[in-house]
Amino acid sequence: MKPRNRKSNVPSTKKNKKNQGHDDFFESAAKRRRKAALDEAIESDDSDEDVFGGGGERENAEDADEEVEETADEKRVRLATEHLERIRAIAKKIEEEEEEEEGEGDDGRERKRDSLVAEMLQKDQLEESGRVRRLLSSRVVEPQPEDRFQVLIKHLQPVTAVCLSEDESRGFSASKDGLIMHWDVETGKKEKYLWPSEEVLISHYAKAREKPSEKRSKHVLTLAVSSDGRYLASGGLDRHVHLWDVRSKEHIQAFHGHRGPVSCLTFRQGTSQLFSGSFDRTIKLWNADDRTHIDNLFGHQSEILTIDCLRKERLLTAGRDRTMRLWKVPEESQLIFRAPAASLECSCFINDSEFMSGSDDGSIELWSMMRKKPTHIVKNAHPSTINQDIPLENGIKEAPQENGKDKNGLTCSTAQSWVSSVAVCRGSDLAASGAGNGTVRLWALEPESRGIHPLHNFPLDGFVNALAFAKSGRFLLAGVGQEPRLGRWGRNRTARNGVAIHPIRLKEEK
Repeated sequence: MKPRNRKSNVPSTKKNKKNQGHDDFFESAAKRRRKAALDEAIESDDSDEDVFGGGGERENAEDADEEVEETADEKRVRLATEHLERIRAIAKKIEEEEEEEEGEGDDGRERKRDSLVAEMLQKDQLEESGRVRRLLSSRVVEPQPEDRFQVLIKHLQPVTAVCLSEDESRGFSASKDGLIMHWDVETGKKEKYLWPSEEVLISHYAKAREKPSEKRSKHVLTLAVSSDGRYLASGGLDRHVHLWDVRSKEHIQAFHGHRGPVSCLTFRQGTSQLFSGSFDRTIKLWNADDRTHIDNLFGHQSEILTIDCLRKERLLTAGRDRTMRLWKVPEESQLIFRAPAASLECSCFINDSEFMSGSDDGSIELWSMMRKKPTHIVKNAHPSTINQDIPLENGIKEAPQENGKDKNGLTCSTAQSWVSSVAVCRGSDLAASGAGNGTVRLWALEPESRGIHPLHNFPLDGFVNALAFAKSGRFLLAGVGQEPRLGRWGRNRTARNGVAIHPIRLKEEK
């Protein structure tokens, strides 16, 4: 690893503070008396309007002014208070049920309730930090006939990226035509992010085109949203990392520096640190708050395809050099994991020491930081059919074909069988994988990467280019397209470009 390069995209500026109230301080006494008399007259007019019923419109206007947009700190306090109240209600319910069996005094009940609340809060904190795995796979209920993927958001071109906000209420998606959408998960109400003009992009520190006659590509390959919901980052074929303000839906910054398409992005959880991976084989670290470039990471020998990060300063990347790398950023070191037979297409963290990946031969691998080889491999995870998008004359479909084998037993690989996306419900043992064979598969992960076994198959036509779990595990989002994310080597004309959602029913936790 080479030494750090520290650059800043934005020059430092100083804001001049102006003293307010300067004129009021030098007001004459007569002027202050006139102002006080005028205030009393206005108050008397307001009281008259209230008596005769004429102050309703004024009250409504004042109420509207008081409805100020909630800040991030206020939102965190409100959510924490609501969460604590829910836990207290659950503890009280459990206490009442136990009270029927054995009688206790008021002091004993209070102590028992407090200890129960503390125990539940500690469990939530351990699960949030990833030190304790949530057992969700055993609670998944068999899907009902009405439980299927439903198109939530439509796109004209294949969807290349999907991500969810921390509170699961908002989603973001992007497609090959450069369209970035922001939508509500429950209602499906959507808003578009409008690309600024070339002049505005250059003013936001985008690099000018070498040939002014050429148009800047708006083809988006990846998205990432910060944990606090303030920033949305996008990357694509124009070799820039674009930063957007989620509240105003406006473009605020363009980071340049990559010499190839930006293929993957991720925010470090709980921070404004942003990592980007590119076809130029480098990883760059940015700070979204300061709008600065912090560091470069080198090591991959070919294009970087996916990147993931949890709370620690550790990165997981997979590239076309058939390696997956775990980067320890503060130590400036990396661990290299080599794929056994095929190129890795996607990867993600299970926890800080375990990972999951998908390959272009249709297999899924589980990895541990303590071993350089996969701890478990599932071959033929997404069986494919030959010429899936071309109907046969007699209307009979071909039988599923084993990945890596053709009719004559020769080695082959079909684009429909490639595992193009994997996702893990954060801090749990529930995972999902997608390909182009018309099925999204749900998996249960065993502790310490000892194994993986299938739970359910969810039919979905098209290439599954992105997957995103709700943090609660209540639903799964899939970005679907007629073509793969990074090329056009496969096509399914019957698929619909868009974002699909599938509900996941869970049993109540004991």
